[in-house]
Amino acid sequence: MTRTESNPADGDALLDLGRAIRARRRDLGLTLVQMAALSGLSQPFLSQVERGQARPSMRSLGTIALALGTTAPSLLALPRSAGVSLVHAGDMPSIDNSAQGTARSIAVGARELLPMEFLGGPSEFEEYLEHEGEEIIYVVSGTIEVDLAGEERKTLSVRDSLYFDARVPHRWRVLSEPAWVIAVSTRAH
Repeated sequence: MTRTESNPADGDALLDLGRAIRARRRDLGLTLVQMAALSGLSQPFLSQVERGQARPSMRSLGTIALALGTTAPSLLALPRSAGVSLVHAGDMPSIDNSAQGTARSIAVGARELLPMEFLGGPSEFEEYLEHEGEEIIYVVSGTIEVDLAGEERKTLSVRDSLYFDARVPHRWRVLSEPAWVIAVSTRAH
């Protein structure tokens, strides 16, 4: 976890992310203590995230989302405007995606499609992710290896894409840098 930086837009986006997490938690009737127990994260850390005072890693955000019955991209798709979504490079906070990379939402608002941009990423496989909906991964630069549990691992290079049922446990790692990956999943209902 890293603290918020001085960029005002980044701080506003972290506040919005915290509000989205708090709203989802309250909709489910959970206290911070209950969410801490469900997620395995500390109550003080969760409180800081909800107040926009701490930036969760992508792994922590995924854990929070799982405890809230949703996905990290759903939480990052901050509820701002309906209709058109213009996101400038500095508009959305980057979330740590392992020690080697960052992730950020590249659309705002309650959307059916949840696009994420990943710059860099883990060099070794981390835990599997799984969620409702479908997902497509597109490689802009570098090479990655995707592990779909129970399937042969897939190697994707520049301009390759992989479409799959997101309920299948999945994870990926970077094989060559610079890795720039776009992943789009459908919203869990």
